[in-house]
Amino acid sequence: MSEGFRPGRVLSTYGHAADTGGQTRIVTASDRSVQLVRIAAEAAADKLADDILAYDVSEQLVITDAFLLCSATNDRQVRAIVDEIEERLRTEVDAKPVRREGEREGRWVLLDYIDIVVHVQHEEDRTFYALERLWKDCPAISLPESVMQANLQRARA
Repeated sequence: MSEGFRPGRVLSTYGHAADTGGQTRIVTASDRSVQLVRIAAEAAADKLADDILAYDVSEQLVITDAFLLCSATNDRQVRAIVDEIEERLRTEVDAKPVRREGEREGRWVLLDYIDIVVHVQHEEDRTFYALERLWKDCPAISLPESVMQANLQRARA
């Protein structure tokens, strides 16, 4: 259970580590929600999404456990990321979104899986709406190391 534990992280009641920035926060999202977030984050990273973040919003919202946020440099990439997330969640855990919004415009696509909500935004919309500012007080959900490495590499580029 303590695998991957280091200072500045907290293990949740479900055994998930939360990056806390030195503060103590407990991730209360369900195991299924965290699993969906991690799969979706890996799919987004595979399609070169930028700034992939996940927040446990289960204490603030009753409609979902977690938000996954990521961005892309153009509309085509937004669509490619969305397609990959949907494909991976469908094939790996038989999850299908109950609602999709914004697909036609391709600037901000929302995928609602009930347990999690995925936001794939064009980088201009991501900067303008700054969803992470709204949810910064929520615990971050730790993402797979491969996603964190992809985030670092994309930030350096």
